[in-house]
Amino acid sequence: MLRTAEITAELTGLEDSHRLYWRSQVEFSLDCFICERTGRTTVFDRGAEQALCSGSRSGFTRHRTAARLAGFDTTSGPERLAVRALIDFWWAPFTDTRDGIKAAAPTSHPWVRLGLAYCCPDAKESGTGSIQTNLVRPYRLTCKHCDRLLGVDRESPAVRLLG
Repeated sequence: MLRTAEITAELTGLEDSHRLYWRSQVEFSLDCFICERTGRTTVFDRGAEQALCSGSRSGFTRHRTAARLAGFDTTSGPERLAVRALIDFWWAPFTDTRDGIKAAAPTSHPWVRLGLAYCCPDAKESGTGSIQTNLVRPYRLTCKHCDRLLGVDRESPAVRLLG
């Protein structure tokens, strides 16, 4: 069955000079019917026809899976940077081959990581960072070169199953 998940996130209190922006790669936990494991980290890249499942630690390794980043929209304002990602994924019921847990769509404990990038005007170097669901909030994103505050993540990224 084809399912769609919507992921939204927002940073506030932005610092202007670093030109912070969202990277178009999303990591999202899904229950994978191919390797029959629950809670697999799946990597999505904008424009890719398939996603990459992390597989399991024993036996089945990283593999392509029937999922894609179907939409990726960003908005920015004077003090705000927001993102909305749509993830299309195929899901079928199964029981985890190692833990005996029944699969769900999305997985029972959805996790997401969203990447960010910027350019430090002081160091004249680029940098990257990320936010994810399991960070302590508020999370303060700082420049790795000059330690300046880039923005604040006050709420965990939201995951919503559509349709």
